[in-house]
Amino acid sequence: MKIEQYQIDQHNDGLLSSHNNQYVYTKELLGEQGIYADEVVKALQDFQVAIPSWALGTGGTRFGRFSGGGEPRSLEEKIEDVGLLHALNRSSGSISLHIPWDIPEQPKETIQLASSLGLTFDAVNSNTFQDQKNQELSYKFGSLSHVDAGVRKQAVNHNIEVIKYGEQLGSKALSVWLSDGSCFPGQSSFVKAFQYTLESLQEIYAALPDDWKVYVEYKAYEPNFYSTVIQDWGSSLLFCQKLGPKADVLVDLGHHLPNANIEQIVATLMMEGRLAGFHFNDSKYGDDDLTVGSIRPYMLFLIFVELVDGMRRANRGSSSYAWMIDASHNVKDPLEDLLQSVEAILISYAEALLVDRKKLEQARSVNDVVLAQQILQNAFRTDVRPLVREAMRQSGGAIDPVGLFRQVGVRSELMNERGKITVATGL
Repeated sequence: MKIEQYQIDQHNDGLLSSHNNQYVYTKELLGEQGIYADEVVKALQDFQVAIPSWALGTGGTRFGRFSGGGEPRSLEEKIEDVGLLHALNRSSGSISLHIPWDIPEQPKETIQLASSLGLTFDAVNSNTFQDQKNQELSYKFGSLSHVDAGVRKQAVNHNIEVIKYGEQLGSKALSVWLSDGSCFPGQSSFVKAFQYTLESLQEIYAALPDDWKVYVEYKAYEPNFYSTVIQDWGSSLLFCQKLGPKADVLVDLGHHLPNANIEQIVATLMMEGRLAGFHFNDSKYGDDDLTVGSIRPYMLFLIFVELVDGMRRANRGSSSYAWMIDASHNVKDPLEDLLQSVEAILISYAEALLVDRKKLEQARSVNDVVLAQQILQNAFRTDVRPLVREAMRQSGGAIDPVGLFRQVGVRSELMNERGKITVATGL
């Protein structure tokens, strides 16, 4: 299925009068504060969020998965689904592939399909957290950190293979997340696990093309519940520092212990020039992989406050970082959920752009805690949705992406094309 531009234009025409009224009001309101709405809209247009190939099918938990109709049965259909998202919001311009779930067997044709939909390929992701069909050695007790050198070599070779697939597609980064760790005290040596992992990562790092990066992700727990080898941002940063300048830390919002100050982590990583980017999601209890901004929108805003500050200090645009969604949709239509997530990201980014940094710094310099808090909350409580909608409209997208998705019956059409009972590849 493909959404045509005339359908988007017709949809926008019906909403344009109301939207223009809201946008003009917001523009005037911001103008009184010395904020140029057009500059915010331009920044939003430039902000692109990568869609992971695994998020296009219905997700699940370790207890079960309830497949939805019309799920993508191949890499090509996944690319087409991302094309639908990008047509609707014009902010989902790339796809991040998971190998071996989504191997590009015919890279030239894959690139052509993506290009026809205005898409590029973001970081490629390796998988050593589960055994694959016909795999010689098991990852049950680890991969890059395994006590068996043969298992470590197998995991290293897989990552190098993933790099080669990425090269064929024009990707520029490898994303590594390890489930390696232990479930019981005494099961493994913390020191040896770290050393084995470092040696393995060094082999992978040596195989990176000159213009590539490796993103080292961390996670406090799961699937191992006593220890994980790369358990927090500090251990990830330590690995990156030992590897070299082509290694940076990838932050997944769900990969933290409860009440962690993620915005402070972000500020520190940006200060050190070691932030690779984000896996966006939200959570209530742990790594819940919920829709971005659905539970803790103020935290997401505070993170973006630090991101905007860091980008300005480094004189780098948003395209210098990797922004990707990593969520699981067990009860939602995954495409609708992704549309909601992208909108939430853009809303938080827009709010962060409204913060009066000069006044905030002045308040901090005299320890005016009340004013500092008020400056942040004024930005957070500003309704920036008209700015986000205007950015999508000016880029050729829909004013109301979810509304148009339902209006044209995208899911019903996908079910007609693919079947009512389908399972996305890799899930």
